[in-house]
Amino acid sequence: MQIVKTSRLKPGMVTAAPVTIRHGLPVVKEGITLTNSLISRIAFYEIKEVKIEDQINSAETFGSDPSTPTYSRRIASSSLFQRFKTDYAKSVIDLKNALSAVLASQNPPDAGTFYQILQPLLSDAPTSLQMFGFLHAMPETGDSVYAHSLNVALISDMLGKWLSLPQEELEILAAASLLHDIGKLKIPAEILDKPEKYTPEEFELVKKHPVFGYELLSFYEQIDQRIPKAALFHHERCDGTGYPQGLKMNEMKESDHFAQIIAIADVYDAMTAKRAHRAALCPFHVIADFEIEGLQKYNPKYILTFLERIAYTYQSNRVMLTDGRYAKILMLNRQFLSRPIVEVEDGIVDLSKTPDIRIQTLL
Repeated sequence: MQIVKTSRLKPGMVTAAPVTIRHGLPVVKEGITLTNSLISRIAFYEIKEVKIEDQINSAETFGSDPSTPTYSRRIASSSLFQRFKTDYAKSVIDLKNALSAVLASQNPPDAGTFYQILQPLLSDAPTSLQMFGFLHAMPETGDSVYAHSLNVALISDMLGKWLSLPQEELEILAAASLLHDIGKLKIPAEILDKPEKYTPEEFELVKKHPVFGYELLSFYEQIDQRIPKAALFHHERCDGTGYPQGLKMNEMKESDHFAQIIAIADVYDAMTAKRAHRAALCPFHVIADFEIEGLQKYNPKYILTFLERIAYTYQSNRVMLTDGRYAKILMLNRQFLSRPIVEVEDGIVDLSKTPDIRIQTLL
């Protein structure tokens, strides 16, 4: 990140933090590609300087020139990502050791210790744009349970910050996220990691991991009870279609809200992360799935905040449409976040009005 005087701003720069005036009122949001009109707006409010992303920019032209480096390629080749990838690999090992220690000892997991596992990664990617870009660019790892738990913790931390949770709750949320799948370590690896579809018997065993995790964590009386509850309830759904208890939203307590946050992060990562047996899904496919049934299955307060902030993360991104055209996201539609207004080579397309065309992939 760099601080640039307003007089030196140029179109194509990307804001690394919200540009605000007095009382914190936003003029330009974080992660937005500057245009001449936005620069003029910043100057109008006599804002002296702006925080700008260093090295990584999300804006790219919508042209199809294959020599133009895509956003994902620019991320993968950046020094920031290389440092993140190194720290990520170390954090996976640290988490593996920490979870093994919980299984082997009778010492309660310490939330602060688990939060420290995330600290290098949170420092490496100071903006949500960078964090999601980094996670999408990460190669598939064989330590799927540990990498997934790490991803869920990073995503949950972002959602917790978007919800303005205080720091002490963010630390407990991080620990709950990192421990949410500890019950899977009680399932044989040959079942858990098999690339083929589970048999009905195997799936029933895998579905017991929330109970296994709760039994492991609730053994420690000193632990914050939101941590074992997150392990138990992160597969519950507000409409009663989840497991292991099939609880509905009115049957879950306010103290179970960490489980509801983790549930969203868990599904998002499961669908967007690379796995050995499948490619990652485009975030806009996942947003579309959440829009179809998210309000029924997830806490509306959390899912609406998550979807809107995720979609805004990709404002100005270059994409490919399902009809093969290259495009650039111009404006989001709050009623249909998965179907923004995009710019193509020969004009503007409102994807909310073209049901047969959608975003196929980020570029």
